[in-house]
Amino acid sequence: MPRLGFIGLGMMGGAAARNLLRAGFELTVHDLRREAAEPLVALGARWAASPAEVLGHADVVITMVFGPAQVAQVVRGAAGLLSGDCRSKGWIDLTTSSPALMRELAAEFEQAGGFAVDAPVTGSVDAAIRGDMIMFVGGDDDAVARVQPILAALGETRRVGGYGNGYVAKLVNNQLWKIHAAAIGEAMVTAKKAGLAPEVWWAAMKGGAADSFVLQHDVPSIFAGHYDPSFRLALCLKDLQLIDELVQQVGTRSELTQATYARFREAAARYGEDAGEMSVCRLIEEDAGIDLRVAGAWTAPWEVRHPADAG
Repeated sequence: MPRLGFIGLGMMGGAAARNLLRAGFELTVHDLRREAAEPLVALGARWAASPAEVLGHADVVITMVFGPAQVAQVVRGAAGLLSGDCRSKGWIDLTTSSPALMRELAAEFEQAGGFAVDAPVTGSVDAAIRGDMIMFVGGDDDAVARVQPILAALGETRRVGGYGNGYVAKLVNNQLWKIHAAAIGEAMVTAKKAGLAPEVWWAAMKGGAADSFVLQHDVPSIFAGHYDPSFRLALCLKDLQLIDELVQQVGTRSELTQATYARFREAAARYGEDAGEMSVCRLIEEDAGIDLRVAGAWTAPWEVRHPADAG
């Protein structure tokens, strides 16, 4: 089995790295916060002080960091991957990032003798915990084939073409996701104000024309009143900025996307960027003078357990 490195041990990255250990891979880890690596080191991972040191212990390095600036730093920084020996080494990036940047970095990594694959993930932290994340995979056929057993330990792959295309797929995926999230708040509040209880509305919507992953997965975070802080508004704004850049580059109409971006900026201004993603719906309920709490045992995404840990 190839030796792996994992850089970026946030909520999703830490869960994904844990699943690689479960699958039997030798793993070296790095994060800006040393304490983020401690649970993984306790399970057998090796700590490395820099991306270059991770590369020295690994055949394939996986990155899952905040955004484009962080990806560029990990690859091009003073102690970045390119400062090490990249010959015959692989790099998989799971970050939601810029297609143009990925194409540049992948070309630089290949020129240094390695191979690159972009595989940004969709889903939530519970998918990372369970090991069933969906990954939009871009790269040449040989590179993707070489890393497929690694990706299989993390979830499901959906092949979308050459490198950079994974990020195109992820950004338009998030474009719809954020629009759905903002629209759900308006629909839920309208339904309640018109006399339809939130839990009745939710049951009626599921499986019909209005259904979506967001409706199925994220409405309970509104019922519970925490709005899912496992995915912060800061990440939503980063994604929406990248989406905005993409639509500007290709010159497409984006009125719905722009309205959604404005709504998320409003939520961040009112609640702070550390508030949960579904705070975009909290705006609507507060402005309407109602709340959408529903009593129930709503399992938060970060409370989900891996099947091996259940029972």
